[in-house]
Amino acid sequence: MTKGDLTKARIVARAAPIFNKRGFEGTSLSELMTATGLQKGGIYRHFKNKEELAVAAFEHAWRCARRERWLGIDKTAGAVDQLKQFVANFIEKRSGLVSGGCPILNTAVDCDDGNPALRDQARKALALWTKRLRAIVKAGLAKGEIGKDADADHIATVIVSTLEGALMMARLQRSDRPLQHAREHLDEFLASLAA
Repeated sequence: MTKGDLTKARIVARAAPIFNKRGFEGTSLSELMTATGLQKGGIYRHFKNKEELAVAAFEHAWRCARRERWLGIDKTAGAVDQLKQFVANFIEKRSGLVSGGCPILNTAVDCDDGNPALRDQARKALALWTKRLRAIVKAGLAKGEIGKDADADHIATVIVSTLEGALMMARLQRSDRPLQHAREHLDEFLASLAA
């Protein structure tokens, strides 16, 4: 990596928590300058504008979240147990995320209509997430581990929407109880899928 690449990576890593907590509009250039230790010109030498930096920051935050959420899934035997492990990771491994919480939830709410580039990044991340969950379900169907009437898209949607909804409630209530309730519900739901 060149010195410029290292500087760019440092800018992204330091900007990601700010964007993830405050959103695109709520993030000021002065905050980014303080966090990175660079002046405006130093930041914009590596990024053509704030939006390009925000997209890179989202990608960094999502990469961190993805790494934590999928930890150990491939080493877990059986599709139902893999899905349960994913739920457990989502709830238990939040400390490995970029500060501010789930980048998909934050970005989706922040940029729903106001920033098409960031909204597109969040949509792509969500599509990759649900695609991987569907693949686990389809593999379980093919191996006879999951009942033949199961619908992979339905299951992926229930998992994601339950977890993201519980996360939003937990943040608003400043309590982990919604996440624990979601985990209990999803564990029962996933156990019911076993063939």
